[in-house]
Amino acid sequence: MDFLTDWITEWLKGVLIDGIMGNLTGVFDNVNAQVGEIAVQVGKTPEAWNFGVYSIIRDLSETVVLPIAGLVLTFVATWELIQLLVEKNNMHDIDTWIFFKWFFKTTVAILVLTNTWNIVMAVFDVAQHVVNNAGGLIQGSTAITDNMLTALETELKLMEVGPLLGLWLQSMFVKLTMHALNIAIFVVIWGRMIEIYMRTSLAPIPLATLTNREYGHTGQNYLKSLCAVGLQGFLIMVCVGIYAALIQGVGGSGDPVGAIWTCMGYTFLLCFTLFKTGSLANSIMGSH
Repeated sequence: MDFLTDWITEWLKGVLIDGIMGNLTGVFDNVNAQVGEIAVQVGKTPEAWNFGVYSIIRDLSETVVLPIAGLVLTFVATWELIQLLVEKNNMHDIDTWIFFKWFFKTTVAILVLTNTWNIVMAVFDVAQHVVNNAGGLIQGSTAITDNMLTALETELKLMEVGPLLGLWLQSMFVKLTMHALNIAIFVVIWGRMIEIYMRTSLAPIPLATLTNREYGHTGQNYLKSLCAVGLQGFLIMVCVGIYAALIQGVGGSGDPVGAIWTCMGYTFLLCFTLFKTGSLANSIMGSH
């Protein structure tokens, strides 16, 4: 009878150990893949990220939005000419230089408008250069190593069924939580690129106001927001670098269970900071 009891106990232990290791191994593989993909995705320009979407957005910007921006520029330039004329004693004191001034500003505005796409893409080319340089300076692997899992499996074999059942429930919670964190990382990285495409699609309209003194703040704020989105990529790389430094210090404590929970905490911290990068970049650039 004792033989049967021991056999059932060992069988339950084997099932629980296999379940715990299966839950944790797959989870950390997904985390390693997701975090390792961050630098690759952030370092891409809008054209390199998805050329099909890039082509659609460019066509929309140049064929649909640009004519509207032309109307906006016509209104802004006409309104500015009226303001220049009215300023001089209600058109009783007019200097010919104001017409040259207005002509020069309008010419510059037209040049900006006709080269809107090149200006916008130049911002992200610079951002990509900065992000790629940051990626080269950030040393260390962001991968959660297998050492702690190996140590954990050795420790699990020495435990009884009751504690193993508790750890199995914990591993299920860790698995569900880490899947949610993977989704959060995906949303931040891909959401940033979708935001870039949406911003660039409407670029001609705010840039049509750039040279006007009354409405120019619209175009200036738009350029600030573009720089903020580019800066966000650099801040994301900083977050990944901090995560890499933290994750390398895990696993030397001799407590593999605690190390696993620490890894989950660091991954949660990574997600939280990734969500904060957008607002932080906007506050640094002064855009809204």
